[in-house]
Amino acid sequence: MPDHAFYSSMLRFVAARLATPEADPRTKAMMAALRRAADDFDTGARHTVAMGELELTARAFAGVAGFLQRSILPEALAHGNTAGERQVRWAVDAAMTTVNTLLARAALPDGADVTIDLPPPPV
Repeated sequence: MPDHAFYSSMLRFVAARLATPEADPRTKAMMAALRRAADDFDTGARHTVAMGELELTARAFAGVAGFLQRSILPEALAHGNTAGERQVRWAVDAAMTTVNTLLARAALPDGADVTIDLPPPPV
């Protein structure tokens, strides 16, 4: 699996779980933002978010962190899956760093797109 493909898989999994036919348009837009990020992270550690989507994308990544903490991390711990635990904890940290970066930039008046660079994957 390429360097950050595990993270792409997690983003797609969360997007698929939350983008139900009954979901409201805002939720569907957030899940589309996660799928775009996953596409970029499949091939590298960089993803650019358009200025007009900073807050929406930040909210989507916050949802990823919450979902992973509530639903996936307890399973990894319960089964003693240390590699999975490292990946989930890394993914939560990466998602929350993304949230912080996007919201901080959204508050600035410069109106610029934001590029997210992932840290090296866990070993």
